[in-house]
Amino acid sequence: MSSVSTSLQRTYRNLRIGIAGTVVLIVVSVGVTAASTGLLPSISAYYYTPARNVFVGALIAAAVAILAISGRGVQRALLDAAGLFAPLIALVPAPVREGTIPGYDLACDAGESCVPPSVIPDIDVGVATYLIAGAAAVVVSIALFARDGSLPRRILSIAVAVVVFAAVLVAWLGAREAFIGSAHFVAAALFFGLVAAAAVANVVAPVQLERPPLWHRVLYSVVAVGMVVDIVVIAVAIRAGDTGRGPLPPVLVGEFVALALFVVFWVLQSAEKWADEDPAVAAQRAL
Repeated sequence: MSSVSTSLQRTYRNLRIGIAGTVVLIVVSVGVTAASTGLLPSISAYYYTPARNVFVGALIAAAVAILAISGRGVQRALLDAAGLFAPLIALVPAPVREGTIPGYDLACDAGESCVPPSVIPDIDVGVATYLIAGAAAVVVSIALFARDGSLPRRILSIAVAVVVFAAVLVAWLGAREAFIGSAHFVAAALFFGLVAAAAVANVVAPVQLERPPLWHRVLYSVVAVGMVVDIVVIAVAIRAGDTGRGPLPPVLVGEFVALALFVVFWVLQSAEKWADEDPAVAAQRAL
């Protein structure tokens, strides 16, 4: 095996391990902050605490790493799409109720959840940057893929990116209040739903010639089913207004479960693809 191939293997290994590591950063920042604030209703609520920088940075880093991994087949399109939604989870915070965050004046109506007016400028800058950088990335990607002849295999991911960026732009400009109030939850549900779909793809449509071992397929199935059930439970809790503080806030627990399943997925990916060569080279050889 050439030194270049070995270097590429190391790069992909480190990216997959690093994606799982971003969850560790989020959990540690929440734990450190909870020592002074107590348990908040959700991990998302820690955006309004000193944990914000780590929370946002970890999600952006995870998004970049997911998009940087050049997978193959249906799984590539699903994970590319998931990588597009992770920054929105970071950049658009979840609405919270007055009194939820100790020492933080949200300026919400009594009993209502809202995104505080003080963070709206941050959201605007973040979304504008997301859209501009995203558009530039699409243009550059098309040029690079056309040059190396891989554009036909990448067209689905490119099309999904264009649709996502267009939808975000239309929602941000045309229904700004609704976008700010719901983008975090919608992006999170789509992100974990797409990861769940990628787990299913690993079971029913693996890109490698040999199917993953039985225990891999079982764990992928557990990840997929667990994520879907978890998303539904969180949605029901939010819909029912069960987002208050308590010994074990249901949304907080649900988010930790989602993150744990996310880590399991990437640990499985790391184990399964540990010795894989550059996917682009493998794809060229298969032609």
